[in-house]
Amino acid sequence: MDIFKFGGASVKDVEGVKNLANIVSEYKKGELLIVVSAMGKMTNKLEELTQAYLLQSDTAHSIFDEVKHFHFNLIEELFKGTNNPVYDDVANTFVEIDWLLEDEPDNDPDYIYDQIVSIGEVVSTKIVAAWLNETNIKTLWVDARNYIQTDNTYREGKVDWDKTNQLIQRDLISLLHQNIIVTQGFIGGTSENYTTTLGREGSDYSAAIFASCLNANALTIWKDVPGVLNADPKWFDETEKIPQLSYHDAIELTYYGATVIHPKTIKPLQNKGIPLFVRSFLQPEASGTAITKESNPLPVPSFIFKINQALISIFPKDYSFIIEENLSNIFELFHQHKIKINTMLNSAISFSVSVDDNEEKITKLIAALSTQFTVKYNKGLELVTIRYYNQQTIDRVAVNKDILLEVKSRHTCQMVMKNKV
Repeated sequence: MDIFKFGGASVKDVEGVKNLANIVSEYKKGELLIVVSAMGKMTNKLEELTQAYLLQSDTAHSIFDEVKHFHFNLIEELFKGTNNPVYDDVANTFVEIDWLLEDEPDNDPDYIYDQIVSIGEVVSTKIVAAWLNETNIKTLWVDARNYIQTDNTYREGKVDWDKTNQLIQRDLISLLHQNIIVTQGFIGGTSENYTTTLGREGSDYSAAIFASCLNANALTIWKDVPGVLNADPKWFDETEKIPQLSYHDAIELTYYGATVIHPKTIKPLQNKGIPLFVRSFLQPEASGTAITKESNPLPVPSFIFKINQALISIFPKDYSFIIEENLSNIFELFHQHKIKINTMLNSAISFSVSVDDNEEKITKLIAALSTQFTVKYNKGLELVTIRYYNQQTIDRVAVNKDILLEVKSRHTCQMVMKNKV
């Protein structure tokens, strides 16, 4: 049994859906479960719709019309007619949002976000499943919300692993004996049957959950890159594919911000010893990158860039030491304001962190910190992480930069920097 995960870029248009079917048609190894994301940039558009609805903007209905037109135009081009049941299936799914938009928002914004944005995955998988059946690949559409069970932490649902494993083991294994299964990434369900999401770009994590609970032979994530690269092509003209990675190195790279794999993906696979393959849907015959328990070090240094960073420096007002009690208070405030620390450094009387620059969240955090501490704040920065660094790699990224903070361990160097004036 294998798990395939296809992201939004792989199903952004008619050619992408057909290419997915071609890849699936070549699979001859046995049972297969396919996890699919929302199509193209549809999650961004649904986030835009959510914001418009929450603000009660006049644009909400026109944005939703764009969403519907995109999907129905794709269906019409795929199926060359209006008789396929997928038309009514998708239309009925959109009705849920039509009903929601008729009323004023009266729930927690994160709850509303999950009910609206999750529709992208539901609709994309209905279309993919219908097309696979159209091409004589016997396929069953399955609702992931009936299997991946979470708590009520909307937008960051925490998985109830015992319940999820029980449901998947009870129902999905027998279904996989008879059909290829298509289901959604990114979404789960609560005990009250409300929809949750697992965090932005969480479809990789969904695929890993299914792989772990089904004891799959492997998980393959199909991307628009040839595998895991040692740097983002947006930042480097010359990059190298890494043919093999250990779970440990993969976790490190995703934690520091490598976007090719969702950070939560590795742990469920590592726990079961399930290999992860990152392959190109543009070149499906190529081998890609294998992530396994093998512990060979990376063959080349890897670079991770995070832009739009803010550097927050915290000082005790009475010049006392930054000790465990202060750190406990500081971390509690970061947790309360849902701000993730990307790197940190403390000295005797200061504690500095780099975080993603979310002005609304940071303003509230600084107000809370300022009751106990003196706080300084710089924005418009970038964070560069080098895994398996040397001085040459540091010099390469530091040209015409002022380094405001630098943290080194045995294998990793992180620098917060800005352009020289």
